[in-house]
Amino acid sequence: MLDEGDVAFRAARGNFGLVWVQGKGTDFPPYAQWTWTSAQSWPDLDAEMREITGEDIGYRRPGGVEICLDADEFESTRKAMGRLQSHARHFEFQMLDRQALSELLPGLGPDVAGGCYSLADGHVNPLGLLRSLHQCFKVKGGHIEGGARVVAIRRQDASFVVDTTNARHHGRRLVLAAGLGTEALAAMIGMQIPLRPERGQILVTERLRPFLSMPVSMVRQTTEGSVQLGASKENVGFDEGTQAPVMNAIAARAVRVFPHLARARVVRAWGALRVMTPDTYPIYAQSPQHPGAFAAVCHSGVTLAAAHALHLAPAIDAGVLPEDIAPMNARRFDHA
Repeated sequence: MLDEGDVAFRAARGNFGLVWVQGKGTDFPPYAQWTWTSAQSWPDLDAEMREITGEDIGYRRPGGVEICLDADEFESTRKAMGRLQSHARHFEFQMLDRQALSELLPGLGPDVAGGCYSLADGHVNPLGLLRSLHQCFKVKGGHIEGGARVVAIRRQDASFVVDTTNARHHGRRLVLAAGLGTEALAAMIGMQIPLRPERGQILVTERLRPFLSMPVSMVRQTTEGSVQLGASKENVGFDEGTQAPVMNAIAARAVRVFPHLARARVVRAWGALRVMTPDTYPIYAQSPQHPGAFAAVCHSGVTLAAAHALHLAPAIDAGVLPEDIAPMNARRFDHA
């Protein structure tokens, strides 16, 4: 694994930590099914990582709630979840009015109209996940070279040659999974992987007594007690910064959902860049000119981690991509 280092954009270090099925692929069935497959595979991934590392990365699947602050949000969510269920038939959900939701989530504010509850959803410590994935990679024989910015890629006979600022590497398979850096790397071997950044900002409070038994769409309490609040969607190029008006809006919505959060102190805030394709869905591709070179990019890396580790990686090792993700090939943008 060639890793540029902390100067690179790090979506894996800035995300919210949800393992989320609701709303994923509502109008794109292959993505809906892929998300469902990953969510169902997450217990296996968690068990394997726990066996190898001995660490609890905080994966829990108590269900999750999409909060609706008015009747229009409630109705649009109900329709969207119905479409999603038509794609992923095993997906189940309940639309709960304010009274029923209050029994599930005590302390809701008066502005909450209701919400969508699904047992399919959960969350995890995202930094714990990243660390455990690296540990498992090494235990299974992998080597991570840090500070290795790739400057050139080419095909030479039956292998790929990758030059970094430090060394030259050879391999029979090449997997480009560098987030927003994938577009430029893929172009070196004739692959077109269109990407754009989208910034999201997150606030983290001090540790509070447990009050939230499950994650909701923009609020989750970690196993340590701190509360994460998010998240924005901003088209600001490659700016990872934070802005007070956006953070104020995030905090204001969270307080509308749980008024007691108005008394909590915010101790950290950050911005991070999502990896977005033109239609927001993942891209999985193999180079037609250079078989054996693959690209994999998405903005739901935590949710899809189990599908990537347990289903995608073995398929790439065999030199193919799973048939059920064929519609997520970059060719769908050829005539856009």
